[in-house]
Amino acid sequence: MKSLFITLLSVQLVLLNSCTHKQTKPNVLFILVDDLGWNDLGCYGSTFYESPNIDKLASSAIKFTDAYAGGSVCSPTRAALMSGKHPARIGITDWIPGAGDKNKKLKTPSILNELPLKEYTMAEAFRDDGYHTFFAGKWHLGKEGFFPEDQGFEINIGGNHTGSPRGGYYSPYKNPQLADGPKGEYLTDRLTNETIKFIENNLENGDGKPFFAYLSFYTVHSPIQGCKKYIEKFKKKAEQLSPAPNGGSVKEHGGWTKTEQNNPKYASMVYAMDENVGRLIQKLKDLNIDDNTIIVFTSDNGGLSTLYGKGAPTSLFPLRAGKGWCYEGGIRIPLIIKIPGNEYQIKVVNEPVVSMDLYPTLVDLAGLYPLPEQYIDGVSLTPTFKGQTINRKSLFWHYPQYHGSAWTPGASIRQGDWALIEFYETGEVELYNLKNDIGEHNNQAEQYPQKTENLLKQLRKMQKKSGAKFPVLKEEMNR
Repeated sequence: MKSLFITLLSVQLVLLNSCTHKQTKPNVLFILVDDLGWNDLGCYGSTFYESPNIDKLASSAIKFTDAYAGGSVCSPTRAALMSGKHPARIGITDWIPGAGDKNKKLKTPSILNELPLKEYTMAEAFRDDGYHTFFAGKWHLGKEGFFPEDQGFEINIGGNHTGSPRGGYYSPYKNPQLADGPKGEYLTDRLTNETIKFIENNLENGDGKPFFAYLSFYTVHSPIQGCKKYIEKFKKKAEQLSPAPNGGSVKEHGGWTKTEQNNPKYASMVYAMDENVGRLIQKLKDLNIDDNTIIVFTSDNGGLSTLYGKGAPTSLFPLRAGKGWCYEGGIRIPLIIKIPGNEYQIKVVNEPVVSMDLYPTLVDLAGLYPLPEQYIDGVSLTPTFKGQTINRKSLFWHYPQYHGSAWTPGASIRQGDWALIEFYETGEVELYNLKNDIGEHNNQAEQYPQKTENLLKQLRKMQKKSGAKFPVLKEEMNR
């Protein structure tokens, strides 16, 4: 009888174990590319850069034409992605620690130098719901004590306080959170290898838990170090281009904006990144988990097309300016979301969406417990997958600091087809109709004074609601 009892108990435990370990929730693969511009991909209009794997992904997923970063530089957007809150609400409105205001007209507000631990991050939400969580690449949201492993990620490969690869894109990396690989190993390849290893280990682990993998490429951030395998390919391609009008640059306030994509090194970095995205997607297929994995692909801000001097690496034409600016070039980004099973018929979404929306969207798709008090500035995008609209009137950006792109403190708002931008040094306000003027060339502030006034009031209201801080004239401080 005792032997029979033990046998029956063992059978029950095996059955219970198999039920417990059966995965029911979708995996999540979140791919964030640093400084990737809106049209730095073939599926978004580039003819010089090549991205066949991402283009293929976009064809089987949902592509957003009017997706925006939470900020025009990295740390604000990264904080917004993790928290679901507007950068102004968090207190991180500049890259950490920022460039400061020495020899500038305005005294700019201070920022937090880390994402507060009190924020219940996207990673913590997935971890606490039973997901294995993994981070690889660029973090840039605080020093030790505020690293990915302190914010919900069980594994951290390469994430720390730095905003660019200190050792460049080839090993040795000079990164305490990333062991050096063989000499000449390419960083983009390495981070992908680590992500693939995690995905394989998660499946082999056999505990039935889904994964939340967040691959945050350092590429295509400076230094612009091309992938040696592909530089010659794009040098030959560049030689076939006709000379760019006006020398390939136009004046932008105190800086210059590049007007043509023709940099072979930058192109090789985009191509290598695309190759690695292809490797990841193929691995999901090889492991037979591609139909149970949500894929998000996006960027943290616009491409680096505008600098004080000439020589920026990419062009976002026809968009105006680039990284650091609150014109479209600085904030409009690529966004592709692949849903398991391809159950939605919508392939392209034209409605304006923003980084803060991705937290509630993934929570919604994965069936996690909703946390509206956390992602207060984000909304779930799932209605747009069904052709519906989301209930939101406006989006705004607040960047009250100076930036090396020649940006001076200011803010912007988009409402419908209209975009308004304000500069705090001069008090100048500009108004553009993006439907007719995506390049923001025709300032209509004087032509539509009522529209300008209404948008400015709405911007002020949203800034106040989020607790935004403003710069002040240094002359006034000294009186």
